[in-house]
Amino acid sequence: MHPRATEFTAQARERYGVDLAVEEFPEGTKTAADAADAVGCDVAQIASSLAFATDGELVVVVTSGANRVSEARLADHLGVGADEVTMADPGRIADTLGWSIGGVPPFCHATAVPVLFDETLLTHETVWAAAGTPEAVFPMAPDEIRALADARVVEVTD
Repeated sequence: MHPRATEFTAQARERYGVDLAVEEFPEGTKTAADAADAVGCDVAQIASSLAFATDGELVVVVTSGANRVSEARLADHLGVGADEVTMADPGRIADTLGWSIGGVPPFCHATAVPVLFDETLLTHETVWAAAGTPEAVFPMAPDEIRALADARVVEVTD
């Protein structure tokens, strides 16, 4: 297993007492469509962790791969103007969360940040989320991911 995926699984075990069944796909799981193809599931079952910057802070939105985050809705939930919400810079994501784009898991971030959770993920029995690298994912019940991430369930999609 890739060292970063190993690090993520160790953190999940140490912090939350969960053993993850991480699977790696050399062809990559960088996009939700890539991940769904690799795993053999519907793109809606991919739990993508996206980082947004607002008012000097980062927020992670865990959303279904079939959805697009509405920055206006996200801004409403955060109590800021829509023009204040942008995708976070890759360097800042790595520095703040400890993971690089394409491999950001929904929990085990280096710095505590607010996490919002796309309500549509809860309609699935199992979803797949990034496990520290763009090639590694793990399956889990969405409500368990939500609980481990201490995420607030909201409607943030178009």
